Amino acid sequence: QVTLAESGGGSVQSGGSLKLSCAASEYTSRNYCLAWLRQAPGKKRESIAGIDNMGRTTYTSSVEGRFIVSQDKAKKTHYLEMNNLDPEDTGIYYCAALFGVRGDCLYSSGHYKYNGQGTQVTVSS
Repeated sequence: QVTLAESGGGSVQSGGSLKLSCAASEYTSRNYCLAWLRQAPGKKRESIAGIDNMGRTTYTSSVEGRFIVSQDKAKKTHYLEMNNLDPEDTGIYYCAALFGVRGDCLYSSGHYKYNGQGTQVTVSS
């Protein structure tokens, strides 16, 4: 069973930056998709960024150009660097993983087999 451990959430003022980390206990395939999901207050969980084993990244439109997803394969860790944060970015952020897949790496939020416990990000105006 793969476990994902997140860190790096917190509170920041509008325009600030935060970086989240997600360490996996193992990878079960050379082909995979590592993702970040977000659940804003009163809204459904949505997928916002993904990176595959080849390093190809995909973003939802609301974060493209501001957020950067990256990975360190040796550490089995992926990251979400969040810049120019807005109060609309407030929510619980989850990391997620799906193994044995190729191609576009931004699936619907319920599609990922493994999910982290979530970390709170609060952006104040």
